[in-house]
Amino acid sequence: MALCDSYRKEGSEASTLARLRRELKLDHYRNTTLLDVDSYQMHQVEAPDVPAAELKDAVRWRVNDLISYPLESAVVDVLDIPVDGNAPARNRSVYAVTARDSAVESCVAAFVDAQVPLAAVDIPDLAQRNIATLFEPEERGIALLALYANEGILTFTGRGELYLARHIDITLAQLIESDAARRAQLFERIALEVQRSLDHFDRQYQYLPIAKLMLAPLPQDIGLLEFLAANVYLPVETIDLSAELDFSVVPELANPARQSQYLRAIGAALRDEGAVA
Repeated sequence: MALCDSYRKEGSEASTLARLRRELKLDHYRNTTLLDVDSYQMHQVEAPDVPAAELKDAVRWRVNDLISYPLESAVVDVLDIPVDGNAPARNRSVYAVTARDSAVESCVAAFVDAQVPLAAVDIPDLAQRNIATLFEPEERGIALLALYANEGILTFTGRGELYLARHIDITLAQLIESDAARRAQLFERIALEVQRSLDHFDRQYQYLPIAKLMLAPLPQDIGLLEFLAANVYLPVETIDLSAELDFSVVPELANPARQSQYLRAIGAALRDEGAVA
């Protein structure tokens, strides 16, 4: 990693990006951004029996009854859910990622105005997937729990693919700022959601054993790792990005608090150009 930093927003978002384009030569790089978590939905739907080239259009019609706005004003993309290679090719499912076109346009507008080329608009679930794949053991999957400013996300990945994502309405600030009694209640809710999700995953994806639950870096030790280790049947570990990524040019990222702060940005930067969404 060559650079990781945050910059004060001066004026509009577009004017700030224009300033950074000039200072950092952003127009020479592959740039990505993430939709806000409230701007999109992921729907698991049965994959239509159509050629691959027609899949996205076919799935688009499948989500017509799943969204609360006209299909004409929707952006729809498709994410494959890997299947058991030894099972009959039936009942295949995919994720349909949907968003209002106005939400995507709003996300992109500042980059267009600032003349910053944008290679992709991604979603936080896939940014977290990119982080998780760094730590997957061969032929086994992992569950990764990350807590952000506006929510928590629990992902299940294996072989570099996203199988399942669950959003948890508990924020990092809630955990850090709560007193001991309230924090214990939040820990219980997190553990319950993790356990339910693990049980669901084991039933749905028996062909991919989950090796461990990993916890994304936190800005400070609040006891969550120890709580989960005592209440979840899997081994629980905290990830250290510096074990898998070269932070020699940005040594401050060896600090777990900095890794927590930039987790989504790092995940977005790890996007594979062959990925979807």
